[in-house]
Amino acid sequence: MTALTIITGGAGFIGSNLAAALAERGEEVVICDRLGRGDKWRNLAKHLITGFVAPQELPGWLSARAGSVKTVIHMGAISATTETDADLITDTNIKFSTLLWDWCTAHQVPLVYASSAATYGDGAQGFSDDNDPAALAALRPLNAYGWSKLAFDRFVVDQVRRGRRRPPQWAGLKFFNAYGPNEYHKGEMMSVVAKNHTIAASGGRVHLFKSHRPDYADGGQLRDFVYVRDCVDVVLWLLDHPAVNGIFNVGSGQARSFADLMAALYRAVGRAPAIDYIDMPEPLRARYQYFTQADLGRLRDAGYTAPMTGLEEGVSDYVHRFLSQPDPYR
Repeated sequence: MTALTIITGGAGFIGSNLAAALAERGEEVVICDRLGRGDKWRNLAKHLITGFVAPQELPGWLSARAGSVKTVIHMGAISATTETDADLITDTNIKFSTLLWDWCTAHQVPLVYASSAATYGDGAQGFSDDNDPAALAALRPLNAYGWSKLAFDRFVVDQVRRGRRRPPQWAGLKFFNAYGPNEYHKGEMMSVVAKNHTIAASGGRVHLFKSHRPDYADGGQLRDFVYVRDCVDVVLWLLDHPAVNGIFNVGSGQARSFADLMAALYRAVGRAPAIDYIDMPEPLRARYQYFTQADLGRLRDAGYTAPMTGLEEGVSDYVHRFLSQPDPYR
């Protein structure tokens, strides 16, 4: 019987990189996503894809092919932190995720899903991926997207705590600030590397937000920037280690500044850094994270030993293998 891997959000950023990696392994991959009218299809153009299904058709599709699905990788979501339609977010990020959890439980199919570092809010509670219900309850996301990801994490942990049936493997991944190939369709949600590559390569000046806190210099705001290759490697490792369950941080484990990131970009294109600092939009200031850094202790304790890609190495690889090429897609 055919063994299919379903990737929701499979034409998106992390999803399409996963589709590429699994196709290279010889896996049969089915993409659940909407491609729209833009160039999102290019994220999938280089690899053999077994099939496509629209999100609204997935429940019926799963019912008809229950015996042929071996893994569900759930990357699909309303991921814009600026989205204000909470009903849309609830339907897409919570209800649809719960549907997949229930289906994977009923049919005993492993489920790996995307959570988010946005669950940590302003970081006041730290960045430890503690799976304890009380620790999750203490988190305060800054936007509806982060709330929705936390709500599903709490649902999953509660199901496990109550001893209810669950998928044979389940793992939620709190991705930090990912960057890398195939993010080009994301518009304003692209990484600042992708946004500014053409400007930096042409010798222009890039814009970064000023700091509006006295304890951070302009451009000194810190993020855990993680190369998408590492995100993919963690998922593949989980699929190869079906006894590993839980919610895990996925980041580099090291906070770096936006100024560092732009310095790495300019270095990769052979230019001297040229940065102008501009005021942050007023509505964003109250919801802005000044520091994120993934605690990778639980992931390491679970057995993941591969080193994470350093910022300079990741940016250099991204620029030379993708952004500077005529075809920048993976």
